[in-house]
Amino acid sequence: MKSFLIIACCVTLLVACSRREPAETVESLVANPERLKELRAQCKVDRSGVGEVKCNAVAEATRRRFMGTGKSPYANEPVPAPAPPASASSAGASTG
Repeated sequence: MKSFLIIACCVTLLVACSRREPAETVESLVANPERLKELRAQCKVDRSGVGEVKCNAVAEATRRRFMGTGKSPYANEPVPAPAPPASASSAGASTG
């Protein structure tokens, strides 16, 4: 029983200390253009090797860097009302 506990602790320690690749979010890729460029090249060459999820994050980060937030600065501006047409009666009165 004591050896099982020691083995379980060693396995837990190894799993906790195992090297994991840091999860790269879309926001972290947008903030780091060099890493984004590197991953774009990797996805272009070997998409299945890099991983579909990571390449989708790279594509979304590229879109956000290019398009920004996607909101137009002109979206909330009111459209001005068109000028009223000149009436025919006022045009005839001024000539006569």
